[in-house]
Amino acid sequence: MRTFEGSMTALATPFRDGALDEAAFAKLVEQQVAGGTQVLIPMGTTGESATMTPEERQRAIAVCVASAKGRVPVVAGAGSNSTREAIDGVARAREAGADGALIVTPYYNKPTQAGLVEHFRAIAAAHPGYPLVAYNVPGRTGVDLLPETCQRLCDLPEVVALKEATGNVARTLDIVEKCGERLTLLSGDDFTVLPFIACGGKGVISVSSNVAPRMMADLVQAARGGDLARARELQVRMNALHRLLFVESSPIPVKWALHLLGLFGPELRLPLVQMTEPNAQKLQAELKKLGLL
Repeated sequence: MRTFEGSMTALATPFRDGALDEAAFAKLVEQQVAGGTQVLIPMGTTGESATMTPEERQRAIAVCVASAKGRVPVVAGAGSNSTREAIDGVARAREAGADGALIVTPYYNKPTQAGLVEHFRAIAAAHPGYPLVAYNVPGRTGVDLLPETCQRLCDLPEVVALKEATGNVARTLDIVEKCGERLTLLSGDDFTVLPFIACGGKGVISVSSNVAPRMMADLVQAARGGDLARARELQVRMNALHRLLFVESSPIPVKWALHLLGLFGPELRLPLVQMTEPNAQKLQAELKKLGLL
């Protein structure tokens, strides 16, 4: 079954007057493909999917797919803390033309590890043969997908990859120890791309690559190709950018950065609000320092 690897971007979603800005979204996709991004991820956390309706999410996925024109795969965020809604989300992603679905662990209701397995089992059973990427981000969900549970997910052929966003490199080794090559491991933490890949990861689902796609693509290529010096140089060079893109709740900073780059306006949906002026100035200065602005 198809899997996904390399430099992957968790796309921000442009809004204009409260609605999806389709032209700006298509422009962002073009910038990503031209910058070397290998997989597009609409409707994740960075895409503000939590404040969009199912119909809006499906339309955004369709726009992304149409704009990608088959040049790179599209893996659409489709998770929910309701298993039924997640199954419906995957159906909508498939209908919109996505090549796979990113499924965050259920949040807020804090299922047990057994409940997590059954959640993914139910989604896989409802969509046989369709690639699913499990997404572990306990800092947002309140539940941690443990390595032992990842091993159990290996029994589901539809679960082809795992986005691991704990930032814990030792966790990567634990998962590799238990799952081997069965799961494609993807970093969900921009700060640890190089060590994650060194420990067996195959790529990253990045926020920073929204604004620096070529730099992130080069970092991933160098790390996977064994060019440690080049990979380390890029990881260090991007470190301040990563810090500033997470200095306030994501995607607040990245949308401001994309606004500065002229890709689209900084409009957010409540309860997210605009970046504070001191942080905005620091971000602008860093973009200039990196030659992005």
